[in-house]
Amino acid sequence: MDLNELRNIDLKDLANAPKPVKVAVLAIAFLLVLFAGYWFVWSSQLATLSASQQEELTLRESFVTKKRQAVNLDIYKQQLVDIDHSFGALLKQLPNRSQMDALLSDINQAGLGRGLQFELFKPGVETPKDFYAELPISIRVTGTYHDFGAFASDIAQLSRIATLHDISIGVDKDGGLYMNAVINTYRYLDEDEIAAQNKNSKKGNGKK
Repeated sequence: MDLNELRNIDLKDLANAPKPVKVAVLAIAFLLVLFAGYWFVWSSQLATLSASQQEELTLRESFVTKKRQAVNLDIYKQQLVDIDHSFGALLKQLPNRSQMDALLSDINQAGLGRGLQFELFKPGVETPKDFYAELPISIRVTGTYHDFGAFASDIAQLSRIATLHDISIGVDKDGGLYMNAVINTYRYLDEDEIAAQNKNSKKGNGKK
């Protein structure tokens, strides 16, 4: 069967048409039905199915995540307790305002105990942070390399937190060794100081 035979088909007399013609017409009709069904019905249903599958995948992932969190809830609680304990221990290493003089005295005694001579011991300007304040102390001491190292070790082992920064070592005009450094000390802010700091922060944000 060729194209001319298809053009000459009489649809009114299709029952008497040759078998190949009937088969071709039925195939064309079947394809037209499939196309119409896809275009008018199945395409929207397939889009809805795809969206539903994606939603199912999202819900499944959310369920797995929440289930994992629920299973690990006790672990998270214990970790939170551990963090609270660690934070509490760290906070205890921060002196309050009234204890700062004792900390400065401890730093001074740590140097004298190692045979160092202080040529400079100058506290700087205190800088408030979130819940603590930082006070830098500029120092200049004379001694030996060994004494400098022992002094740095003693500072690190103080019961209160103090850190050494900007260390430089040189030789003075008399041929002796000196060390310049900045010791940062920290203290925690009391409730009134934190409240005042928050108040000032809100005022600053309001001006912008």
